Amino acid sequence: TDLRPLDILSEAVPPGGLARGMRVFQVQGVRGFQLSSSRPRALALPASRLFIHCDRFPEEFSIIVTLRALRGPAKRNEYIFTLMVEESPGVLVGLRYGPDKLHFLFWSQERAGGWQSRVTFPNVSLADNRWHTLILAVSGQSFSLTVDCSIPKDVVVETPFPASLSVRRASFYLGNRRRRKGVFTGLLRQLVLLPGADATPRMCHAVNFKVATLSVPTVLQDVPAKPVSNEVLKYPYETDMKVTLGARPRCSKQEKAQFWFNASRRGLYLCNGSTWLSVLEASDRMSRTAHPMESHARGVGVLPQCCSICGMDKGKQGDPTAARNAGGSWEGGRHRCHCHLGSGGTPCKENTGSTKIFLAVANFEQNERGQEFSVIYKWSRRKAKFLTYQRITTHSARDWEAFPAPGCWLLHKAGIVFPHGAHLCPPGNNHNIDSVIYRWNPRTGLFETNQTIPTSGAYDWEFFTIGPYSFLAVANTFNGTSTKIYSHIYIWLGGSFQLFQSILTFGAADWEVFHIGDRVFLAVANSHSYDSGMPAPSNFYAINSSIYELNITAQMFVKFQDLLTYSALDWEFFSVGDDSFLVVANSFDGFTFSVNSIIYRY
Repeated sequence: TDLRPLDILSEAVPPGGLARGMRVFQVQGVRGFQLSSSRPRALALPASRLFIHCDRFPEEFSIIVTLRALRGPAKRNEYIFTLMVEESPGVLVGLRYGPDKLHFLFWSQERAGGWQSRVTFPNVSLADNRWHTLILAVSGQSFSLTVDCSIPKDVVVETPFPASLSVRRASFYLGNRRRRKGVFTGLLRQLVLLPGADATPRMCHAVNFKVATLSVPTVLQDVPAKPVSNEVLKYPYETDMKVTLGARPRCSKQEKAQFWFNASRRGLYLCNGSTWLSVLEASDRMSRTAHPMESHARGVGVLPQCCSICGMDKGKQGDPTAARNAGGSWEGGRHRCHCHLGSGGTPCKENTGSTKIFLAVANFEQNERGQEFSVIYKWSRRKAKFLTYQRITTHSARDWEAFPAPGCWLLHKAGIVFPHGAHLCPPGNNHNIDSVIYRWNPRTGLFETNQTIPTSGAYDWEFFTIGPYSFLAVANTFNGTSTKIYSHIYIWLGGSFQLFQSILTFGAADWEVFHIGDRVFLAVANSHSYDSGMPAPSNFYAINSSIYELNITAQMFVKFQDLLTYSALDWEFFSVGDDSFLVVANSFDGFTFSVNSIIYRY
């Protein structure tokens, strides 16, 4: 009863990628393997990979299968798996389903030369285009089948399962019996052998019995086990893109991952299992100031932008590149820092339903008392102005980003906000420092530390959503020796931001996310190229800034276009009618600050 589960499906997936003949599909919010019928032998797994210490199949065991079988011809039979000896047509162990039946096959050794035995479970309907989990428990002459944790179907036969079935020189074949006839055409998510135990008690406690899980390959799990630099998943997956038209349909777990197009509002919505989430609306194509309260933008259009210039002697003496990365300029051998007072008013509703509006200012230098605070102001309706609400200790803060907490729309707590501080040049000229995410605590009435993220001269944060997923991109500018460093994109998973992708940037100063039709783009403004260990380029500031597009299949942003810029500090996307525009703010070409900024049209 203490033997470990043997995950046949996971063993069949090579570490470097999918096996030939394997594709990953996501249907009804659940992922599974589609197995090719053209290369059945490619989907083979030597039994010795699982039976390491003993070449005998267990006498008592459970087989757990999660599958989605397609509706097919009335007389068609398909194999879920088989265990076969090389060059022998007989099936040692196998599982096959047909119309309203499930067959368990095994090789009986009671008779001379052996005999193919079959145990049939009638009235089992699997071919309905829905996910099902099967648990087959075997012990001697007793065979028990549980479908979706319903009442077990018990069968007792005359021929018992063999007590000593050799698997020497045998292999598991996924979705076939080593030939094209009878190949499984559906999706396979779970195939586990549990020796010595009935798996039903371990499995039938899940909320969704149809996809109850004992062990599932990493590629089929909803969350990647370990995000890799520049990569979300090692394996791409595809999904059925069913779009419903007409009146607002029901959104439940059954409709999860389905789309609904609202023709009257020209909007596309995604069902997350309970609520229709806006993916694209006609209003999204208007300029930001058209509907400032409808998006999750960090700056609300009704608030004025604040800007101030302050002199500050920070940064490395004699290093103009470090000076520019700190957000300033090099004048007369001294660093003159520009103090950016960023504004971002976001409504914050407490449980009482009252609305609070805050304005966060990122202060770059110390005050007259030698203290370094950034300040959050609160709007006073009685005095009709912003009043100091909370001071937060920061180090050369460059930017705040305020947005509704990821997932809050599912919890119906639209008022939780996370402001972000991006740090540039803290004391000691250490550019590699944690930036901090703060969360509004309605009980204390304060913004409190929620998470820290390592950054290198962070210059900008950009928050955006794609369907039900929330992302946060940081523009890392300078690590103390080079501007050629990775900037990172994080995804909200499991209650915190986790690394989603890393993109090489050159003094990144800004991220801008935008949509054109159903396509999602992310533009980075590269400010200059500098590396203390490399020969100086002819021009530090004439450098390509890049636009990346989200590749749905690969689940990552891939380069779409390079545009020549001159120490670019900002991108801004906007629409006029059906036309899309992208404007870049060029600041310095290496000789003068009087340079053209460019508007591009898609």
